[in-house]
Amino acid sequence: MLYIEQSIKKYLEDLSAKLPAPGGGSVAALTGALAGGLISMVCNFTIGNPKFPDLQQNECMGILSSAGSVREELCRLIDEDVRVYGKVSIAYKLPKDTEEQKAKRAIVIQEVLKEAMQVPEQILKLSYQLLELAEKLLEAGNPGLITDTGMAAVLSCAAMESALLNVEINLSSITDKEFTEKTRIALKPLMVKGGAIKYEVVKKINRGKY
Repeated sequence: MLYIEQSIKKYLEDLSAKLPAPGGGSVAALTGALAGGLISMVCNFTIGNPKFPDLQQNECMGILSSAGSVREELCRLIDEDVRVYGKVSIAYKLPKDTEEQKAKRAIVIQEVLKEAMQVPEQILKLSYQLLELAEKLLEAGNPGLITDTGMAAVLSCAAMESALLNVEINLSSITDKEFTEKTRIALKPLMVKGGAIKYEVVKKINRGKY
């Protein structure tokens, strides 16, 4: 059974246990999904509230739709990370007694490492989308839940940073230098912009400028 279909208690028990998975990649996806949940909550406490103008509520409806789609994808990646980690583990256990086996093993490892790297890469990009939504929600959302919006930004950024660690650990073992360089170039601006967005959101909340 998928972890997303089980209890939080079960997930935390397995996370705490001496098990190969779930691990950091799965937790990064869960962290992003929690951020998405907070964004949706703030939207739901804004939409339908007569205190807020239609334009503001309509913006929150758009944010709600986007956050829901991203959250669903991150929930899927909670278990996808577990699945691909299993493939990596199997690849490293392939026989290497002969030169032929060593060559085949090396090819398989490189293939599964690239596949595994794509999961945290997706988590990072999706969490960045949530961070942008949290920034918009800072102005559009119910101010009574402003700290929840801030938490969503903090968690989104944490999910990005955590996902990047998992991207890098896979890239460090990938021999295709063009692939690794292209991946790093694509993700670097997201990390820079993401950190700046989180900083500004938290600063505005702490200064009461919202």
